[in-house]
Amino acid sequence: MGISDLLGKKQPTHDAAPVISGILPPAALPGGEVRVVGKQLRNAASSSGMGAVTFAGAPARVVISAEDQSVVRVPDEAESGPVLLSVDGRLSNAFDFKVAVQIADGVQPVANPAVDGEGNIYTTLSGSRGEMSPVSVFKIDTDFKMRGYATDIMNATGVAIGPDGQLYVSSRHEGTIYRIAANGAMTTYAQGMGVATGIAFDREGNLYAGDRSGTIFKISAGSRPDAREIYVFATIEPSVAAYHLAFDYADNLYVSAPTTSSNEAIYMIDPDGQISEFYRGLGRPQGLAFDSVGNLYVAASLAGRRGIVRITPQREANLVVAGNSIVGLAFTPTKTCIIATSSALYQLSWGVQGKPLVGF
Repeated sequence: MGISDLLGKKQPTHDAAPVISGILPPAALPGGEVRVVGKQLRNAASSSGMGAVTFAGAPARVVISAEDQSVVRVPDEAESGPVLLSVDGRLSNAFDFKVAVQIADGVQPVANPAVDGEGNIYTTLSGSRGEMSPVSVFKIDTDFKMRGYATDIMNATGVAIGPDGQLYVSSRHEGTIYRIAANGAMTTYAQGMGVATGIAFDREGNLYAGDRSGTIFKISAGSRPDAREIYVFATIEPSVAAYHLAFDYADNLYVSAPTTSSNEAIYMIDPDGQISEFYRGLGRPQGLAFDSVGNLYVAASLAGRRGIVRITPQREANLVVAGNSIVGLAFTPTKTCIIATSSALYQLSWGVQGKPLVGF
């Protein structure tokens, strides 16, 4: 729904209470900017008539105020619940709004987190180039208790759950993919991936790894290293680093990479390796994930507004979560969304069912 659909046509009366018709987007991380839309949202006759906004009782900073819409920054202490706006003592209706809750900090993801079939979450402490972090991968259980899960992976980057239920991790420093068993035992799964970044599995259990040169490697499924074939599946133009990968239901592979442009594309590669543009018009597109009905979610900015963008199969894009420094996301089995920023993880109770994991 656009802003024009939410605005009423009746002329405002300044002695009437403000009315909130909608909030765009309908969810946010703390610190994200949203647009409150309605009527009588400020007193145009008064220079001090800017409406005051609260999120579940927490006062918010109003960045821009007009009679029919206000841009508001979600406060750090905000929770999901009613948004209220008051003008000169007149209180609006309550409008329900979703705010993500921080569940972990002290992490440094550079791509999507991974969620296994039981709802455990995995993310990285990636570190600066050539830096060995004290912990490479963290595991956060369903009670949100975090512990170190893997060490000694230089610049851990992409994480994914394989069809065997084990965790796979790429090292962009070594060009290596590691497999980590439930007991923490780590083995080398594949080597020679260049500057290995994003990883993803197709329906047959083949693993794909992106390289910063734009090359995407395919590693055939196989229980033994000598039974796996590794070859170049596709190559995107060298200016595009294949940093983030995700598969749709038809085994088309989607690729994104952040640059300084505000008009970047999401690329789609079909099972035969043919490359096409799926959508263009995003700023710094990063982590990708699909829901159960085929919508693609991208950590990116759209029309200068940062957060999570939903792109439908018809290629219609809308910002659905506002937030800063988002690098990736993953859906859980309980219809929540785990959102990764560059330093923390958040959980959003969203009611969106994600695409099932391969093999589950």
